[in-house]
Amino acid sequence: MTDADILLVEDNSTDAELTIRALKKNNLANKLHWVKDGAEALDYIFARGSYSERDPDNLPKLILLDLRMPKVDGLEVLQEIKRNENTSSIPVVVLTSSKEDRDIVESYKLGVNSYVSKPMEFDEFINAVSTLGFYWMIINQPPE
Repeated sequence: MTDADILLVEDNSTDAELTIRALKKNNLANKLHWVKDGAEALDYIFARGSYSERDPDNLPKLILLDLRMPKVDGLEVLQEIKRNENTSSIPVVVLTSSKEDRDIVESYKLGVNSYVSKPMEFDEFINAVSTLGFYWMIINQPPE
C-alpha cells in the first residue's frame, strides 16, 4: 500500500472528483488517497482496520476534511487527529459546504489549520482547491 501526501476525506464523489481534478492541475495529486467517511479516515491515519498494513509513521502531509460525513463526522475526526501526539501537527484544512458559525468556531477550537467553505461555482471551486493545495504542499513549511 502506498502512502499519501494528501488525504482527502470526502463522502460526496462529485466534490472529491473536482478536488482531485484541481490538485492534478497543479501536479499535486500524485500521492493523494481518497477516503469516503470519517471512520475510514481514522483507520487510514492510525493504520488500523483495512489499513493495518500501512506504515503508521508515514503520515499525510495534508488532510482535506469534509465535516458532514457518515459514520464519524469531520469534527470527530479532527478531534482524534489533534489530540494524538503523533498526528497533532498534520495540517488539516476543513473543506466543507457549511458556513455555519458554530462549525467554524468548533473547528478552530479543535485545532483546524484552515476552514474553507466550498465555492458553489465550478471555476471558483477549482481555483480555491488549487490555491489550497499549492499553499499547503509547496509554500507552507511543516515541522520536521
